[in-house]
Amino acid sequence: MRISFLTLLCACFFFTANAQLTAAKLFGDHMVLQRNLAVPVWGWSAKKAKVTVDFNGQSVSVRADEQGNWKAVLKPMTEGGPFVMKIASGKEQLVYNDVMLGEVWICSGQSNMEFQLKNAYGYKAEQKNAGQMPIRQFHVPDKISLEPEKDLSGGQWVKADTNTVGDFTAVGYFFAKKLSQTLHVTVGLIHTSWGGTQVEDWISKDAMLASPELGAAAKTMPATWDEVKGRIDRQLREYAYRKQPVVNYTPEQLAAQPASFFTTWQNGNVPGTWEWMGKLYSYRGQGFMQKTIKLDSSYASHTSVIRLGLTDADLAIYINGKQVQNGALSGNYQVDLPAGTWKGGDNSLLIQLMSAQKKPAWGGIGLTGAGNDLYVRFADTTVNLADGTWHTMPDLSKPYHFDFLPNNTAFMLYNSMINPLIPYAVAGVIWYQGESNVDRSYQYRTSFPLMITDWRNRWKQDFPFLFVQISSFGTFQDSNIGSGWAELREAQNVALQLPNTGIAVTTDIGEPFNIHPKDKLDVGYRLAYKALSMTYHLSGFSESPLFVSADFSGGYAIVNLSHAEKGLMPKDKYGYIKGFEIAGADHKFYYAQASITDDNKIKVWCNQVPQPVAVRYAWTDAPIDANLFTKDGIPVSAFRSDSWKGITEGKGFE
Repeated sequence: MRISFLTLLCACFFFTANAQLTAAKLFGDHMVLQRNLAVPVWGWSAKKAKVTVDFNGQSVSVRADEQGNWKAVLKPMTEGGPFVMKIASGKEQLVYNDVMLGEVWICSGQSNMEFQLKNAYGYKAEQKNAGQMPIRQFHVPDKISLEPEKDLSGGQWVKADTNTVGDFTAVGYFFAKKLSQTLHVTVGLIHTSWGGTQVEDWISKDAMLASPELGAAAKTMPATWDEVKGRIDRQLREYAYRKQPVVNYTPEQLAAQPASFFTTWQNGNVPGTWEWMGKLYSYRGQGFMQKTIKLDSSYASHTSVIRLGLTDADLAIYINGKQVQNGALSGNYQVDLPAGTWKGGDNSLLIQLMSAQKKPAWGGIGLTGAGNDLYVRFADTTVNLADGTWHTMPDLSKPYHFDFLPNNTAFMLYNSMINPLIPYAVAGVIWYQGESNVDRSYQYRTSFPLMITDWRNRWKQDFPFLFVQISSFGTFQDSNIGSGWAELREAQNVALQLPNTGIAVTTDIGEPFNIHPKDKLDVGYRLAYKALSMTYHLSGFSESPLFVSADFSGGYAIVNLSHAEKGLMPKDKYGYIKGFEIAGADHKFYYAQASITDDNKIKVWCNQVPQPVAVRYAWTDAPIDANLFTKDGIPVSAFRSDSWKGITEGKGFE
């Protein structure tokens, strides 16, 4: 036994003493290093080994610590290249070719940052000229981790060319294009994003624990994967069954229930996967969806067609207790229904989801497809099925599991997709995220600035942090109903109180029925305009006017805006300003008229509100009618003058 132990000990010593020289995966051929800043270069080697970094006339030697960690810091250098970097330790050497000095920006957030150039408007033109663009991207691979990681799981620097540029982040590419054309330098993008993720995924555990508002929730986060599984299973059951005992119904039992039975189920929406419906995130199993359809009695004698979009899932469809389809259908999921299928009054449409769509496999179960391709059609009318009045219930009597995903807990993307980037020298960050925090927008006033401050503290650098205000998506409700999307935009504007931050307003280029609008050029360019003025101190770049104050007298609201010096205009062929609402002391809002004053303020009034006390602009999920712009075409940000309680106040991260 002693010999085996000594043999093992010697083997461990030999391995440690001869540990392979490596650098962090961010370092490699075609990389871009930040000009005009000290450049840390780091990695791992045998403990106490001497490591030398040679680059652009500099030679820096350091000694690794007891764990084999080493870090060399190169002095600031101006733009240029290509250069060669050599890292040596004893007989070992790493060589990286075609290294450029330029501007390095982190691109992060959720799916609208992840959105690839090949899916954006203008891709073919960009692809044709990509080889002339001095733009390079390092795409951080998706990974989740319960603990902070030292290095990335993979990745490499890729130069933009005809064959590669389609995979670049579209927002990041257009941002880099404008910067490179204006500054005449190579721009490197470190793209680290994950679709559908919440801001809490991107904050370190230590920062959340220290937060007075988020600390209590952070303490309850699971520490092991078994704990994660138990937590999301418990949340699923509590959500689906509203903390009542689980009851497993057969499809036949459910089909026999009246439409009123399903009102106790949680709401769902179509089209959409269950991934984005409450606590059904990451659930992989079977389930039911039900919708009540009210019809005139005359339709009982008519034939009809039910269509469920491009759905290749295995479905069983029941209408008023009778099964009308079972299994998958190729192409458009369409079933012809005979006369007598429907009745006058409330009809119950029940769908048993027996499998997820096969494409995309990651999406979980649900009814997907285009919103205008889900309906019941009669000879003289069409009933749209694309709305949020569905009811959902997972079938826990069948086998199910969970795919571990970022939103199952917090910190996991910071751990594996941000922490390994530190302390790479960067110019700043561009960020596009917020849609997944809309249900608790008010708390985003705390969580988003916390993340910005956390990253800056970790890098020990107050770098510029530029972000996209979430675009238009959803409905067009008024302020009397309230809007979580408007409250999220407001929370993003609150983050501008932090120094060295900037915003790109994009409500004018959104698509109300598409959460991933394809116009990414304007998004990237607007971010670049802010960077060029704020970070690079160049003049002539406009930005969105923001609310400053409102004065009320004589039956009018007079709104003061920042960045309005060049003049304002309504983007409307008739010259009318749209998007304003006004309210009196009763908190009831009315649509209002507005005009631009000689000193570029906005005068707002409404005959139904003789004594206004509050004014709002673009305060809805999809403010596509809001049309107030600067004279050079930049939209005014949504705003409100009041601080009345909104629909998300009091909702917090769990």
